[in-house]
Amino acid sequence: MTGFICIVTETLPAGLLPQIVDGLDVSAAMAGQTVTAYALGSVLAAIPLTLATRGWRRRNVLLLTIVGFLVFNTVTALSSHYWLTLTARFFAGMAAGLAWSLLAGYARRMVQPHQQGRAMAIAMVGTPIALSLGVPLGTWLGGAVGWRSAFGVMSGLTLVLILWVLAKVPDYPGQAGHARMPLRKVLTTPGVRPVLATVMAWMLAHNILYTYVAPFVAQAGLLDRVDVVLLVFGLAALIGIAMTGRLVERHLRRTVLASLAAFFLVALAFAWLPAVPSLVYVGVAIWGLTFGGAATLLQTALADTAGDGADVALSMNVVAWNSVIAGGGVLGGVLLQQWGAYTFPWALMALSAIAFVIAWAAKTHGFRPGPRAHAADH
Repeated sequence: MTGFICIVTETLPAGLLPQIVDGLDVSAAMAGQTVTAYALGSVLAAIPLTLATRGWRRRNVLLLTIVGFLVFNTVTALSSHYWLTLTARFFAGMAAGLAWSLLAGYARRMVQPHQQGRAMAIAMVGTPIALSLGVPLGTWLGGAVGWRSAFGVMSGLTLVLILWVLAKVPDYPGQAGHARMPLRKVLTTPGVRPVLATVMAWMLAHNILYTYVAPFVAQAGLLDRVDVVLLVFGLAALIGIAMTGRLVERHLRRTVLASLAAFFLVALAFAWLPAVPSLVYVGVAIWGLTFGGAATLLQTALADTAGDGADVALSMNVVAWNSVIAGGGVLGGVLLQQWGAYTFPWALMALSAIAFVIAWAAKTHGFRPGPRAHAADH
């Protein structure tokens, strides 16, 4: 639920841009910066806030992030000033940065080591649900009752979540001072950098296509069917995360490599036949399958590799992930403006091939063969 709120809060302005433009009397470009401000908050705050709260009890940190969403979504809902709205979005992004670095490690602590991958798959299911259902519903709600009400509903959901956490979520102590690994030591732990590099190459490729999916599918005459295309992607992602939950414990390495290989083949098909609607739908479905479990696979590999430095490593993952969201927008925009959407598949093939090679090479540390229980036990 926390992951769901993170994603919907981040992406809601994209679907409500015209209403925000009218409501705050700003240009579309300035309204779009409400998404940028959120991502920037996550990038800048994830590592410092994670380091600062490592000694806190875990439920207190989780509640802090959720209260952050409650406060700053409420400010966004009530604000009539652009700069106040932008500031609230930045601080909401800070809350998200801390949440994402906390959630995976928290889910892992609730179960036995051999169940950690599956627990993370369940904990991460809020992301594809938000992308496939939450954002379209939020957009529809904003159109029906106003964009401020959509953020108000998010605050209401957050209030319910606070009560739910207090009633149901177990608490755990923070890390003792002697157990806290310095940032540099976590970053230089064997395997951490290859996993982060795989995250960046894979997610940069994904975000180029996801950000500019409308001009890409327009080549196949599907511009007025973008909502259907994204629904296919989201539903396939849900199936992907369910499959990953079954595969992550015993076949993490194989599933990562198979996902990247499938994504490469989809990009190859898109390069050959970008104007065939049926191929686009099939390709988008396979893309969704490969993306659905990506967060679980990559975060599990990173946490296993980092050991006691898992929370700090996962905060680095937040920075890497949000950086390539912005990078996908920039690189995709340059490709689109200079050469057109038909160049996207070539960029996707190059980046997915780079990610595949890095993951393949990280056999000793990072993406180990065999059941991951052996990695978790170390």
